[in-house]
Amino acid sequence: MSFQIKEPILVIGLGGAGSKLAIQAKDALNSDCLLISNDSKDLNSGIESIKVSTDSVINPSIQLIRGSTYKVADQIKSKISNYSTIILMTNLAGKTGSAISPIVSEICKQTDKGLVSFAIMPFKYEKDRIFNSGISLKRVKENSDCTIVLDNDSLLESNPNLNSKTCYEIANNAIMHIVSSLTSLEISNQTNILTTSTDGQSMEESLRDSLKMLYGNTSPNAVKRSILYVVGANNIPVGVINSITNLTGGILGESSSQVDMTSSSKSKIVILSAIQGMTKFDKYDPLGVIPQENTLDWSQSECSVDHKLDLYQLE
Repeated sequence: MSFQIKEPILVIGLGGAGSKLAIQAKDALNSDCLLISNDSKDLNSGIESIKVSTDSVINPSIQLIRGSTYKVADQIKSKISNYSTIILMTNLAGKTGSAISPIVSEICKQTDKGLVSFAIMPFKYEKDRIFNSGISLKRVKENSDCTIVLDNDSLLESNPNLNSKTCYEIANNAIMHIVSSLTSLEISNQTNILTTSTDGQSMEESLRDSLKMLYGNTSPNAVKRSILYVVGANNIPVGVINSITNLTGGILGESSSQVDMTSSSKSKIVILSAIQGMTKFDKYDPLGVIPQENTLDWSQSECSVDHKLDLYQLE
């Protein structure tokens, strides 16, 4: 099944990276925008925003930010009440995105809003962020009608010479290609893996890197449907497009692949693949490999709340 985008649309950006993407998405979709963060630097004075206060704590934990977000839950409900579709932009490698994403997605589900979530996952060397990103992604997927995941780590594995800034730029550009097509293409209401390549490659090399990135996230058997975006198709010979289309159909299956042509000054391949089954992100939580029906979990995400109880330590 595919998810149907309905207007009016609200784009929500969480944290620094999420806010930057949300502002770009707002312009691409001609929609409204809401920014949420515990850091004032992430909020744009010209765009509607909600500040999550952690009071006097300068370096709050993820759990404290999450607990503080519940205090502004009514504000978030009020802001999204007049919209049919919510598009959530979040970087789960960041402390703010990882903390707030489960709460915002939970509110959207409780208020029966259509939710499309874009989630960026951390690099492998960011070991202190991997566990929390996996926990947050699990919650976001449960609450979303459609989840689109881009893994920074698999992008870096395909291109080890890239610096982190360039990886972020490539990831953001790939996300914006999907955002721009949301109102015209059918997006599967499953977990979707977004893969791409660097600029300046041939189409065959770009396709190879995109597929390598895809199969670094999941097994070939888990891929059920793919959309191949040929970016800058107006600059590519028709014969080359036909060649990579045939090659993609042979790898992913003719009946499960779709091709979309987009105009751009730079040429590359972007692939959006619907996944049914396990991904590498399920292993970020050591208990994530256990079937859900065999586990017990809190209905709400773990959080820290200061109740200001006057309790004395006994020795």
